[in-house]
Amino acid sequence: METDCDHLERGSLAGFEEGSELNGLEGTDVKDMRLEAEAVVSDVLFAVNNMFVSQTLRCADDVAYINVETRELNRYCLELTEAGLRVVGYAFDRVDEAVQAPYHETVYSLLDTLSPAYREAFGNALLQRLEALQRDDQS
Repeated sequence: METDCDHLERGSLAGFEEGSELNGLEGTDVKDMRLEAEAVVSDVLFAVNNMFVSQTLRCADDVAYINVETRELNRYCLELTEAGLRVVGYAFDRVDEAVQAPYHETVYSLLDTLSPAYREAFGNALLQRLEALQRDDQS
């Protein structure tokens, strides 16, 4: 069933609490790809110029679209499904059926192939974290 992403808000999940019966969905493997996409964005936003879940392209339970602009100023439209992430267009909110990009299991893998500046930013963030952990261990 296709749903309009514009009408799905994080607040609509307020009734779902940890340990609840998920309003009758207990035991089912229900994934909301829009929520998955928002998690992807929050994980790597620090290492790209811009990244957001598309409000223009329609999403469904099994697909969501993410727009990303790398630090090299290249723009991509990404498709997120159970198979992973892949480039489906070379502009925001554009799906080009001719694009036959491979799926990546993680956003890190995909961005690593698209953006050397992402790779550098991610490496620098990792190094800073390790240095902070080392300082904490020494004190």
